[in-house]
Amino acid sequence: MVDQGVVCSVDPHVSRIGADVLANGGNAVDAAIAAGAALTIVAPHLCGLGGDLFALVHVPGEDTPAYLNASGRAGSGADPEALRAEGHRAMPFRNDIRSATVPGCVDGWFALHERFGTRPMAELLAPAIELASQGWPATAMLAKAGTLLDGVEGAEDLVGLEAGATVKRERTAAALRAAAEGGRDGLYLGDFGQGLVELGQGLFTEADLAAVQAQWEEPLSVEAFGHRIWSAAPNSQGYLLLLALAIADRLDLPSDPGDPLWAHYLVEASRQAGYDRPERLFDGADVADLLAAAGERAARIRPDAKSEVPVRQAAGGTTYMAVLDGNGMGVSYIQSNAAGFGTWVFEPRTGIGLQNRGVGFSLEPGHPAEYGPGRRPPHTLLPALVTRADGSLRLVAGSMGGDSQPQIVSQLIARVLHGGESVGAAVGAPRWRLFPGETGFGTWDGAYATDVELEDGSPERWGAGLRERGFAVEPAAAGSGFGHAHLIEVDGDGHAEGAADPRAETGAVAVAPNAA
Repeated sequence: MVDQGVVCSVDPHVSRIGADVLANGGNAVDAAIAAGAALTIVAPHLCGLGGDLFALVHVPGEDTPAYLNASGRAGSGADPEALRAEGHRAMPFRNDIRSATVPGCVDGWFALHERFGTRPMAELLAPAIELASQGWPATAMLAKAGTLLDGVEGAEDLVGLEAGATVKRERTAAALRAAAEGGRDGLYLGDFGQGLVELGQGLFTEADLAAVQAQWEEPLSVEAFGHRIWSAAPNSQGYLLLLALAIADRLDLPSDPGDPLWAHYLVEASRQAGYDRPERLFDGADVADLLAAAGERAARIRPDAKSEVPVRQAAGGTTYMAVLDGNGMGVSYIQSNAAGFGTWVFEPRTGIGLQNRGVGFSLEPGHPAEYGPGRRPPHTLLPALVTRADGSLRLVAGSMGGDSQPQIVSQLIARVLHGGESVGAAVGAPRWRLFPGETGFGTWDGAYATDVELEDGSPERWGAGLRERGFAVEPAAAGSGFGHAHLIEVDGDGHAEGAADPRAETGAVAVAPNAA
């Protein structure tokens, strides 16, 4: 048991909806579903019914968290040859439905509910439906993001917004009602699914939409900093977080995050973990040998110089949520459009934007992650949990941030487990990231003049120390994203604390005291 339930998200309405579910007897999964549905309404620039989700669920007394992969597959009409014939060397980033996969988010809700839910699904979706139909005040972040969609068919209710103005999404409310009343088929085989088939012009079939996109799979884990750290298996990049922390645990990492060696070692751990990501990350990839090689990769790292790594040369639309209930069930939950508003293609009957998660596919012939029918693309989403040696839950952790997610979460976990910081201090502290390319999804695919970007407010010693060791370091441009991270910690006495990222502007923690 813990002393209170906690919900951390990017939006106060959403966090309160989750906490209300907990206060009314629902569990952490019920709260995550209700809050996640609300997020698709109030934060469509970050996630939506046309996106994907991943989740880890810690159940007290069980040795292994449950891992849900609700990432969608490419349609039956996916044709890499056609894209190559048009001159594409990489998947189109915007304005092309071929970079959309069948969305897995709603299938994910129903999979979570079937296994763990205790409240009726219609009850859990009701707050999101009410927000969409009755309206809510637009955040400054949504209003600003909506300017990108001027002239985009189907996105009319998200254009021309001012911060604080009431927003209604009645078409999307109808789509949610269809799911509440008719189950997953109410959405996938209803107006939304029919519209997706029509928009795709052969890319998607009704059979594609009828196939459930959510699967329960085995999570990955490593031992580091005296704890077991859990994350998602491929097609998620979660192994990068685990490998980086396993490498860092083998180094003489300072406990003071202000020490330049702290930044150097974690930067190096991330580089050594990720340099072969383009070849090794694909749907169904076996990365056990990589996790087992943490010691070998750690041995390549010097304290006084940048290491050499093989180079494969030739901000994001995601939101993370942490949930804990009074019985100690924890949910690490992340859902996404990929980039902001995804493809910028909207299904006009429902106003649902389609993710551009297909940008993770390769167009290299024969590549294991090559775009093709029924395939799942390499994915940036990675939920994380940390448990103690006795199996009890210590941390629920995660962040949005495209390719930078494992780097961000590794810094948070190192600060708490190794540096002894509170979750609030860890979430609020400045961050570094490997340069992510122009889109936030190109960290491992290009040669760049900048190695590491530092967030505003970073210790001066970080920059000086990294430059002395051979890194090209630059301050990040104003407004650059360093994630919206959220953390929940449960101490040894069962006291729970949560922290929401101030970078989200409206990030909020809501609690539900345990009455037991």
